[in-house]
Amino acid sequence: MAEVAIETHDLGKRYTLGVSGRGYGTLRESLVEAVKKPLRRGSRGQAQQAHQLWALRDLSLTIENGEVVGLIGHNGAGKSTLLKILSRITEPSAGYADVTGRVGSLLEVGTGFHPELTGRENIFLNGAILGMRRAEIRARFDEIVDFAELDKFLDTPVKRYSSGMSVRLAFAVAAHLEPEILLVDEVLAVGDASFQRKSLAKMSEVAQAGRTVVFVSHNLAIIQALCKRGILLERGEVQADGTVNHVLDRYLAELERASEADLVEREDRDGRGWRQTLLKRVEMLDPSGQANAVIGGRPAKLIVEVTELLPGLECRATIANSLGQPIATLDSEISAPADVRDSDLGPLIECEIPTVPMLPGRYRIDIVVKANSVYQDGLQGAVFFDVEPGVMEGRPMPSHGSEGSVAFPHSWRLPP
Repeated sequence: MAEVAIETHDLGKRYTLGVSGRGYGTLRESLVEAVKKPLRRGSRGQAQQAHQLWALRDLSLTIENGEVVGLIGHNGAGKSTLLKILSRITEPSAGYADVTGRVGSLLEVGTGFHPELTGRENIFLNGAILGMRRAEIRARFDEIVDFAELDKFLDTPVKRYSSGMSVRLAFAVAAHLEPEILLVDEVLAVGDASFQRKSLAKMSEVAQAGRTVVFVSHNLAIIQALCKRGILLERGEVQADGTVNHVLDRYLAELERASEADLVEREDRDGRGWRQTLLKRVEMLDPSGQANAVIGGRPAKLIVEVTELLPGLECRATIANSLGQPIATLDSEISAPADVRDSDLGPLIECEIPTVPMLPGRYRIDIVVKANSVYQDGLQGAVFFDVEPGVMEGRPMPSHGSEGSVAFPHSWRLPP
């Protein structure tokens, strides 16, 4: 019988939204408040209950030693909260979580680092937190430094590191100090492409060594390649648990259903948004006005409508394939001479695409909207659209059977 590495039973985490709105009070105010408190206990209890959010609720699961599990779900599904509980960063509000083994975690940029200490000192500090002896850390020290590629900055305080440097050192420490359980949130997106590839290779090596890995990412292709088991979370509860392909299919179907609903009512918005204006409508139009079905090699137009016109609106659209792998980014903040601002548009943003350079298939668009450089709203899978076979500079696109997502204009020189 396989050993259990992680087990949760009726796990719950509750947060209270908002604040009381009061600053520091005087002693007299505190005494008056204490006298009044029993008189309005009932009404206050109802008000507090109305402002409580269960990030996790009645969550029970078992992960066996050596399993590589991908946590999948929309923004706000509870993935990061679960990892924080398993890492003992936060305590549950209900139920329990048993974790058997030494845990290495990479959840947020700089988690576990002391900003005033140098990179060298933080390596030894993290090793000590993991329960390793100084001799064990020294034995791994050179590997950690080589992997992070930060030998020139080892004796620099971490507070002077960039976010990318912090991630590189944090991942190198978490992966090389041989934890039995490795918990990784989507912070690897901060690093550059070469470091991401190196990190994924290292996680694959850790998994093949028989250690337990729990991985959170919105890049479903990475989860599919790295994990054998998937767990789909929705509103803090397990919606699906099984083979990674089965869970990915379930998630993609739900994400597409969400894109067909009223965008304003969607709850899986990016938590960073200020929300003075919200995404209301997103469409990809072909020249005839047909929505969400375009032809490869021909023009298209992306339409983004928001609920309220704010000064300095900007938009970033990330086009991803069916597995969530980004293949192109359209960003209005990276300006070009052809860009214009038209007061007649109202709360509409338009992006003209002269040629759709994608192979036939199903694609999705993730949208982020800003106003005067302030993040307003963001949705993954704001719209799904199909690309039908077309012609790219005189070369017909294959209708099926081609690998990849992009159609490059090209020409050949061949012997007779």
